[in-house]
Amino acid sequence: MPGYQSINSKMLQVPIGPGQEVYSKRGAMLAYTGPVSFAPSTTAGQGIGGTIGRAVAGERTAMMHVTGQGSVMFGHGGLHVTVIDLNGADTLYAEADRLLVHDASLRVGTMFMGEQGGVGGIVRGAVTGQGLFTTTLTGHGSCALLSHGGVMELPITPQRPVHVDPQAYVAHRGQVQNRLTTAVGLRDLIGRGSGEGFQLELSGTGVVYVQASERKI
Repeated sequence: MPGYQSINSKMLQVPIGPGQEVYSKRGAMLAYTGPVSFAPSTTAGQGIGGTIGRAVAGERTAMMHVTGQGSVMFGHGGLHVTVIDLNGADTLYAEADRLLVHDASLRVGTMFMGEQGGVGGIVRGAVTGQGLFTTTLTGHGSCALLSHGGVMELPITPQRPVHVDPQAYVAHRGQVQNRLTTAVGLRDLIGRGSGEGFQLELSGTGVVYVQASERKI
């Protein structure tokens, strides 16, 4: 069965069939063909512990479990859609509200940003408006992310870390560490709630996906 197919930059067609179920953002179905069913999901393939953690933090994103036999067209708010294929070799880290759809075969988890960035990870969430929790996807399968204006893929290497505006950050994959840095003094940050004085430094080996905007979903 063919995989995810882009209809255009903002619409995606996904085949549904035996062994090819997906979870999608609630309200993202645009049209479908065939006997396809949609059911609300509180876990979206995630363990109950991670689901409770996100609910307590107020960062849970409503999802639908899509099953049956046919094809479904997805899109959301006229945002750009980027398909990412995972081959089991690494993990994709993405903000939960960026996930448009993902294969049910992928293992879903939650990572507290403080685990990677220490206090900086917590500050990143509080100051930039991003959540303290990031969704992780591992295994073999595909997913699609939402962004404003599309994304560019920037390689990360041990010799060349990448600095990203936290509000332009969409996702990353690979063996990557992140921490919040700033090039201005504390005095200059007083009263600035947009996060413009901060950069997210990603180091290690992998790829970061950066959108062409500083707008949140």
